[in-house]
Amino acid sequence: MTRILLLFVLAIAVLLELALTVGAFFFPIFTLAQFGVTYGPETKFLAYLTGWFLLFITLAAALAWAWVRQRHAGAAGLCYLLGGWWIGIGIGIFVVFGKSDNLLLDTLKGLLIVVLTWRGQRGSTVRSSTSQPA
Repeated sequence: MTRILLLFVLAIAVLLELALTVGAFFFPIFTLAQFGVTYGPETKFLAYLTGWFLLFITLAAALAWAWVRQRHAGAAGLCYLLGGWWIGIGIGIFVVFGKSDNLLLDTLKGLLIVVLTWRGQRGSTVRSSTSQPA
């Protein structure tokens, strides 16, 4: 059940990041406005970099989803990295800019990923240690 919830949270994360990525590349004026930035010659480069940055995070989240689905050995590490990333982004944006929506969305998403990954690892460790003879 924990793995299914983790897959669900990662799928939502991929969709959210993908929407932001598409917005940054194809609707930069709208996307930058969401961050309180006015689109212009000085910020055109920022919009482009933001798009690539969001694409990287989207691909990392999609890879984490695929690895969790396949029970890949590196899935937990990638999930912890992404979870820590989103926790840090959420808290950082709240502290620096006072945006509580990012605190709620990103930090909650990150916490869910970290906790579900930990629970999944804990559950598989308990199962594997009890299934082997002493």
